[in-house]
Amino acid sequence: MTTTITQKGQVTLPKQVRDAVGLKPGDEVEVRATASGGVYIEKPGRQTAYQAKLRALMERRPIRGITTDEIMEMSRGESAEYRPRKK
Repeated sequence: MTTTITQKGQVTLPKQVRDAVGLKPGDEVEVRATASGGVYIEKPGRQTAYQAKLRALMERRPIRGITTDEIMEMSRGESAEYRPRKK
């Protein structure tokens, strides 16, 4: 969907978008730029919840006893232990 920015810098979010995310008149939204030049518009607190999930995952440490270098070697097939065997 395409919308136009007014001279005041305002943007009207299409009704279909507002309805999909449950935005109502008077609701606050967070707006931030992305590194690729895009713009995110989201409900406040969503980013905080996402960061909390990432921190919880990080604290669980699902990969243990292996270094980042070893993981990279495995993914590239450079590690002798994990290198595919030739038939």
